Amino acid sequence: MSRKGNCYDNSIMETFFGRLKNEMFYGNEKTFASFQDFKKAIDKYIDYYNNRRIQAKTRWMPPAVYRKTSIC
Repeated sequence: MSRKGNCYDNSIMETFFGRLKNEMFYGNEKTFASFQDFKKAIDKYIDYYNNRRIQAKTRWMPPAVYRKTSIC
């Protein structure tokens, strides 16, 4: 644990939840008919985020592929 007042503890999770809310929730609040539908949408987003999402820092590969290719 870091010292009191150090904001680096939760920065990774705060970034993830911020992206989750921006990309799949804001503007779509009324499209979920039930909590179960919302839970399924979150599960699908987490799968997308961990396995299919591409970004520049992973050389435009999905994270799962990048992890396999970067292991020496």
